[in-house]
Amino acid sequence: MDAGPLPPPEGAVDRDEFRRVVGRFATGITIVSTRADGVDHAMTVSAFTSLSLDPVLVLFCAEKVARFHDVVVSAGEWAVSVLGEGGRDASQWFAIRGRPLDGRLSGWNTVRGAHTGAAIFSDALAALECRTHAVHDGGDHSIVVGEVLGVSRPDPAGRPLVYYEGRYRGLT
Repeated sequence: MDAGPLPPPEGAVDRDEFRRVVGRFATGITIVSTRADGVDHAMTVSAFTSLSLDPVLVLFCAEKVARFHDVVVSAGEWAVSVLGEGGRDASQWFAIRGRPLDGRLSGWNTVRGAHTGAAIFSDALAALECRTHAVHDGGDHSIVVGEVLGVSRPDPAGRPLVYYEGRYRGLT
């Protein structure tokens, strides 16, 4: 009896091809921010999604080796700014590994979230403030689930910044 093709051996998926394939899934761009010991921290995140309506939950994924990872997990509260088309420079800056730690948010227009005190980008299309609900292992990333404490739309008329096939794009 033929059981069909055998699965590929573990690790057989080419990582570069995997990245090209998942890059065909268009994503919005967010910046997740937190405040710990009076210091602001922020990181560009494309792996963000809504999760549940009861309770209201969202999640984002953070690479375990990123400086931001341990800070956001220990802080327990954070904000998500959904970037519009004008947010490309911010997205690129907060994605740089090893960027300077001093003045992390200098030069960026932000406001403090009413629920978390975390920075919210003033020109964001939408913002969510969250309290960490759970953290799950996700390979080289952690899946950080947050209970949504508050939402806002700083720029409700803006258009989203989209990332597709390794490039920033807008909707046309």
